[in-house]
Amino acid sequence: MQLPRASGILLHPSSLPGPWGIGDLGPMAYRFVDFLAAAGQTLWQVLPLGPTGYGDSPYQCFSAFAGNPLLINIDDLIDHGLLTSAEARATLGSLPSDRVDFGALIPAKQALLRSSFERFRSGHGTRFHQAYTAFCAANAEWLADYALFMAIKEAQGGGSWHDWQPELRDRQPAALECMRRELAGAIEYHQYVQFLFFRQWQALKEYANQRGVLIIGDAPIFVADDSADVWANRDLFFVDSSGMPTVVAGVPPDYFSATGQRWGNPLYRWDKMAETGYRWWVARMRQAFTLYDVLRLDHFRGFEAYWEVPASAPTAVDGRWVQGPGADLFKTLQAELGDLPIIAEDLGLITPEVEALRCAFDLPGMKVLQFAFGDDAANPYLPHNYTANYVVYTGTHDNDTSVGWFATLDVNTRAAVLTYLGRDEQTVDIAWDLMRLGLMSVANYAITPLQDVLRLGSEARMNTPGRLGGNWAWRCAAAALSEELAHQLRSLTRAYGRLQPAKT
Repeated sequence: MQLPRASGILLHPSSLPGPWGIGDLGPMAYRFVDFLAAAGQTLWQVLPLGPTGYGDSPYQCFSAFAGNPLLINIDDLIDHGLLTSAEARATLGSLPSDRVDFGALIPAKQALLRSSFERFRSGHGTRFHQAYTAFCAANAEWLADYALFMAIKEAQGGGSWHDWQPELRDRQPAALECMRRELAGAIEYHQYVQFLFFRQWQALKEYANQRGVLIIGDAPIFVADDSADVWANRDLFFVDSSGMPTVVAGVPPDYFSATGQRWGNPLYRWDKMAETGYRWWVARMRQAFTLYDVLRLDHFRGFEAYWEVPASAPTAVDGRWVQGPGADLFKTLQAELGDLPIIAEDLGLITPEVEALRCAFDLPGMKVLQFAFGDDAANPYLPHNYTANYVVYTGTHDNDTSVGWFATLDVNTRAAVLTYLGRDEQTVDIAWDLMRLGLMSVANYAITPLQDVLRLGSEARMNTPGRLGGNWAWRCAAAALSEELAHQLRSLTRAYGRLQPAKT
């Protein structure tokens, strides 16, 4: 990240406005880039873009390499003769515009994408065919396993790969070859859908870069248990002979939870990873750096040491700290990929060893303003304690909006916030006051969730950790991205020295 003092907005593409039931990579995404440029913002941060599984969470995906078919723009397929407007309206037109109804959206959009695939196979969209062939060849290292995984999953009724017939679960060559023949059409469909996603995303990213906007992506440290990654690389994970995890990821008990958090993700066998020269991680990061200009690496502290929980344990209480790969991994990534444009998600209780690892590779850390109060003046999230190599946020995708957060504070913490801001109950504009605090700080980069830019309350919260269902569904209204708002944000950005030279 070579920008001197920059700022931007956190917004997942699914939250964009649009007519097809979910924000996507179409016209409203380009309009959002234009809004960012008009507002003087040079950073657009998104959540992971992978194909979501159970719970619709972008942090639990069927692949660490693939893209999410739900984000594919339908208008593009209409323009290329692969769908008709009437089909799109009949299938998706009745879905809500203010939120994502995943239960209704997923089967409807899958049906449309399959219709477009059948037209593609019959010769429509001829401009795509040569590019599709080239895409499959260039991405074969991950795409072949992913497409086969998804085709078998569908043929097996959608359940976890652990419940497949043993010969498929265990990837016996004869069984897989049989599936490649029997499911050839389904495999090609999943390759086609990935081609569409990456084609649309790369076009959007190129447009953003031309407008002076960099894309910040997001990579969870761990992958989902039910994923092509684990199924195809069992030797790289702590799993038993049937593929079930023997130990899983989590975090230990703390102030917030007496039993810790048992995430359930399978853990890497870092010894096996090292024997291969971290080949899987190099491939994963190479893929990420083609998708994004900068990558937020989630749970960075897990690379120094991670909390290992027995898979049989119901909570994280009985876990233990285990040494991670540390600098060895990042030295390898640096040697293979060059500069590492990575933001280290270093929230929570961070040890000196974790801090040393981050600093050794000059990676920006994170500061969250909602974590800054209710303590004393030494709180590391208070801006007067920052140094420059940080990214400051008002809140993250896991936090309530700043308006919602402020409304729930106890009297003493609320008073501390007002004192620090130099406001009172009558003059406070909490979302913009916190945003202003981040912009004026010495942190090189300042990111604000769009919900805070729009001064929205808890109804606009993206995710509530630990809540089953109802997450990831928020969408903004098209009218909210106004010229007036862009002008106001640009003025504030200029005032605090974060305005970059305009690109047209």
